[in-house]
Amino acid sequence: MKELLRTNDAVLLSWVDALLKDARIRAIVLDRHTSSLEGSLGVLPRRLMVEDADADRARRILRDAHVPLPEAPAP
Repeated sequence: MKELLRTNDAVLLSWVDALLKDARIRAIVLDRHTSSLEGSLGVLPRRLMVEDADADRARRILRDAHVPLPEAPAP
C-alpha cells in the first residue's frame, strides 16, 4: 500500500475517495476513527492509501483534479 495523501480535511478525503472510486481504484482511509481518541478535535491527520499497482494512476487522477499531493518518494 502507498500513501497518497495525509490530511485533517474530512471533506477533501471524501471527495478524493469518490474520485478514486469513480476510476475503480480502491482507496483506504487509515486513522479515520482516531477522532474519538483525540476528542474529535481533528488534530491527527487521516491517511489515504491505495494499492502499489494503482498508485501512479491515482496520483495522476488527483493531480488532474488539482489536489495538492506530496512528492512521491523515490523507489
